[in-house]
Amino acid sequence: MAREHVILFAGPMGAGKTTAIASLSEIPVVRTEAHNTDTGRNAKATTTVALDYGEITLADGDKVRLYGLPGQERFDFMWRILEPRAIGMVLLIDNAGADPLADLDHYLNAFARFRDRGAVVIGITRTDLARQPAIDDYYARLRSRGLFLPVLEVDPRDPAQAGVLLSALIVSIEARSDAAGASA
Repeated sequence: MAREHVILFAGPMGAGKTTAIASLSEIPVVRTEAHNTDTGRNAKATTTVALDYGEITLADGDKVRLYGLPGQERFDFMWRILEPRAIGMVLLIDNAGADPLADLDHYLNAFARFRDRGAVVIGITRTDLARQPAIDDYYARLRSRGLFLPVLEVDPRDPAQAGVLLSALIVSIEARSDAAGASA
């Protein structure tokens, strides 16, 4: 019998969540875009206000449901609605943002409960526009928090790169599942 798996895409506005889902999804992405009224934070014309949705069908018939969470904190109620069903999260951080390491800390704190039970990988976007902070800086920040999570540079427009990020998440999910099975 086919199963469903929920993967979340989280991160600040403009990090590439909608774009990554569009790169991966087999169906046209369901988008809840509205006019961006927070242009002080990001100058993009529209922003996700509820969720983005895409899906992938695996060879065994299982469905992977891809949910993009809104990046603005005022829509964080959607984070709490979708989080309980998820088995993994792709956290995208915009390297060209005002303070990407602070964004990393913010989302790791916001999803601390999820991080304790689900797998998380971090994708660093827009490195073509800003080379700093470097990947090593992200790893150092994670180590300072006692966290060991995969961190990859990714262009969410590139289906192959988005696929590598999703593959890293799947490996992390399987490793967590194997570890839980071994301790049971």
